[in-house]
Amino acid sequence: MKKRHLISFILIMLFHLVISQQVIVSDHLTADFHAQRRTALREKMPTNSVALFFANPIRNRANDVDYIYHQDPNLYYLTGHNEPHALLLIFKEGQVLTDHEVSEVLFTRGHDALKELYNGPRMGVEGAKSKLGIQLVYEGTVFEDFNLDFSTFDKVLFYDFKNDVLDTQEQGDLFDLMSWTQSKIGYQQDLMMIEPIQNNIDVKALDVIIKDMRGIKEVEEITLIKKAVDISTIAQAEVMKAMRPGMSESEIQGLHEYIFKRYQAEFEGYPSIVGAGHNGCVLHYIENNKSSLIDGELILMDLAAEYHGYTADITRTIPVNGTFSTDQRRIYDLVYEAQEAAAQLCKAGLKFSELYDATAVVINNGLHNLGIYKGTQPDDIVNPETGRNRYYPHGCCHHIGLDVHDKGNYNLLEENMVITIEPGIYIPKDSPSDPRWWDLAVRIEDDYLVTAEGCQLLSDKAPRKASDIEALMKIKSPLDDFILPSLEGN
Repeated sequence: MKKRHLISFILIMLFHLVISQQVIVSDHLTADFHAQRRTALREKMPTNSVALFFANPIRNRANDVDYIYHQDPNLYYLTGHNEPHALLLIFKEGQVLTDHEVSEVLFTRGHDALKELYNGPRMGVEGAKSKLGIQLVYEGTVFEDFNLDFSTFDKVLFYDFKNDVLDTQEQGDLFDLMSWTQSKIGYQQDLMMIEPIQNNIDVKALDVIIKDMRGIKEVEEITLIKKAVDISTIAQAEVMKAMRPGMSESEIQGLHEYIFKRYQAEFEGYPSIVGAGHNGCVLHYIENNKSSLIDGELILMDLAAEYHGYTADITRTIPVNGTFSTDQRRIYDLVYEAQEAAAQLCKAGLKFSELYDATAVVINNGLHNLGIYKGTQPDDIVNPETGRNRYYPHGCCHHIGLDVHDKGNYNLLEENMVITIEPGIYIPKDSPSDPRWWDLAVRIEDDYLVTAEGCQLLSDKAPRKASDIEALMKIKSPLDDFILPSLEGN
């Protein structure tokens, strides 16, 4: 009997162990994924070349406080390494280093007990070897005297050096790695400003390769982008329910970003844009400081979560009071029609420019029909001060991924590209139109996966049609009863 109980106990414990392991399965990119990306890069590199990738610098916010660190997307794409002060070398052909042939070397920070006490643990050399799977790893301090003659390569490929790298005075930091590299390869900044290819140094070719790679998403990347998109659109939908006159732009921003964090998104994908009324006419308005939203105005919300390095890019424009006015609805429906026109065309093999053309035809015809364009002269459609379409002054599509405006080519659409379609109409005060239209701004931005047959809408968890938005805004929000104490009298 005791033996039977023991066996039952062991089986129960094993069951719980299996379940717990299932719960904590990570959806981060694996070391194998990054290794495959390094292999793909090597295949595209020219003969007898070496590619260098530096970590992003730590950027100072004020005095002794830095901004939260964000890794260089290319270095992350190739390694998964999220720490500063690192340099990756990738060789086209294997190089004999330390008595054996390797195709890659990483230089990174060593351990420092005091700094780790304040700022958290470092991966260190052994951690980088085991967790990242890099063939050869050294502390950054080793690079100064590292025995590698860059003059033997036909091409030394890298992105030109950043000019905002601070010297932390820590030996082997990013400042040192860049300085030592410049010395080793014979880099002369004044000459590179004139001609980006000097001797065997080339600061242009690597970007061409990276665009080819990062523009076409791997299955693992698409999974993470979908997660970021789902989080972002759920936030949009929940904020629609919570929206009320009297709220502030920053409060709306905070609700979005709170939901991002509830779903374990590490960052916002870009500075959040929350523009009510005339603020929506500023394309990259990020002050978000209007203290009280006005009954009857529109609010444009362009916010997205970054999940495990990959970002969405979502915009919704909604009425603060839950109901579009007649004129607001006319502009909104026109933008929606323009987006649908592009989405219906979108598929592999189409030119990127054809998507914009489809949206522009709908918007220009619609604005003429509404009488917003005063005439048919060029200055009626194009603002002579900016050279852009007066009321639709931006493009409609871009790649998303590790960057919100991700690396990729903009000639033909290809399968497994992930792009935005984001037409908009913006009619600022004092525009040459009837004042009834002034301060109306509408942008609808969604994320699409390009396929051979068409494109798949990824951002379907937040409504796009005006009628669906109004219906959702009538639903009670769980945030309606979240009331904070007043600060009056403090």
